[in-house]
Amino acid sequence: MSTQRNIINHGIRDNHTRGKVADFLAEKMVAGSQLSVVSAYFTIYAYDALSSQLDQIDHLNFLFGEPRFIASLDPDKTDKKAFKIEDEGLELANRLQQKEVARRCAAWLRDKVDIRSVRQANLLHGKLYHIDDGRREHALLGSSNVTVRATP
Repeated sequence: MSTQRNIINHGIRDNHTRGKVADFLAEKMVAGSQLSVVSAYFTIYAYDALSSQLDQIDHLNFLFGEPRFIASLDPDKTDKKAFKIEDEGLELANRLQQKEVARRCAAWLRDKVDIRSVRQANLLHGKLYHIDDGRREHALLGSSNVTVRATP
């Protein structure tokens, strides 16, 4: 058994050499799964990378752990110089498909996701991904968000 495989079998994921959050989610999600996620970010590009699995789930309960991110989405409430894009290194082709991905993600959010937010900034840093596939429950706990860096 390779060292890489051995590490992943032990469940340690770091979005780098020890596996990615998206790998865990893709491995454990099946049609009809119930998900619960606590994270500061979930981008449309992460949705796009996992859409074949996410479109098949039954429901997702999502708790934003960082409410300041929501305020940064409103340009009237954001200092233009302070705004930064979290998914560095995206190819131009991805940017050109942004509108279609955003539409599909928005429809998925409306149909399958309940979203809540922690009201106090800096109260919650940890991330949690819990999947109930109807037979077993799987969980990943740590500090990795669902962004492009967390996808293959």
